Amino acid sequence: MPIIDNAVYVSGHRIENPASLRETFEYTRAHEGMAWIGLFRPTPEEIAAVAEEFSLHPLAVEDALSGHQRSKLERYGDILFAVLRPARYVDESETVEFGELHVFVGPDFVVTIRHADSPDLARVRTRLEQQPDLLGMGPEAVLYAILDEVVDEYAPVASGVENDIDEIEDALFSQGDTHLSQRIYELAREVIAFHRATLPLADMLQNLLQGADKYRVDIELQRALRDVLDHTLRLNDRIVTFRTVLDNALTTHATLVTQRQTETGLAQNEQVKKISGWAAILFGPTLVGTVYGMNFDHMPELHWVAGYPLALGLMVATSVTLWAVFRRKQWL
Repeated sequence: MPIIDNAVYVSGHRIENPASLRETFEYTRAHEGMAWIGLFRPTPEEIAAVAEEFSLHPLAVEDALSGHQRSKLERYGDILFAVLRPARYVDESETVEFGELHVFVGPDFVVTIRHADSPDLARVRTRLEQQPDLLGMGPEAVLYAILDEVVDEYAPVASGVENDIDEIEDALFSQGDTHLSQRIYELAREVIAFHRATLPLADMLQNLLQGADKYRVDIELQRALRDVLDHTLRLNDRIVTFRTVLDNALTTHATLVTQRQTETGLAQNEQVKKISGWAAILFGPTLVGTVYGMNFDHMPELHWVAGYPLALGLMVATSVTLWAVFRRKQWL
């Protein structure tokens, strides 16, 4: 079984490192301690084995098996089931990757089922083991520490997204970026997914605080949960701002594209006017020359002494007249 870490704690101190889930169950009961089991990408059979050992609710197990759940917190009797959507920012591709973490919290155990590299639960465990007073508060303290780690890991994601938005704003009035619309759409989609991951956390934390007295949660732990709630609310406000800025950027970009297309069309129309004007100016002399170039004997003008000068004068007069007309109409 892909057990990352498996330990039994008594009064906030690690006393056993069981080799199997059955031993974990036995040590926990024998020492009246708390078991904390960390699983990484387990198979359905392995999840079923854990569910049987700790009597997990079938509906919660079904959610853990199917995956792709939204962030949520549900209670089944004396067992809490939490689904979290951790995230990390990938600098190389400038994208946000989302994971999924399932947490079962019972009276004397915590089971974490992680499907991605984030969050770093080893860091959470090390931090708690260095704070036995906090770890001694029981499974709820582990849930708090996990929530705190997930929210803390959202901070660099928000900073990365904010940097991407700044780059988009810098490129907004540049005519060289032909893929800006696509980039805005992709970033907006990531921000929406980010918001879906963080938005339910506020309700989850508030529900934990509302049930704190009923389930006798330590007052210091309640204060710590309120601190995480405060960070979550500020993060959600920041993400809402991201969505607003991206919506405005998309609208502005569409307006600028339309404006540039209009300006291009007007410039093309001006060029067409100039070409048409010069074509018309040249048409007059061409018409006169064409008539005089026909091989007819019975054309009175051919035998006039002044015929040739008059033809040239007609060509010049026609061209000058057309030029003056087009110039007055600002075609040339």
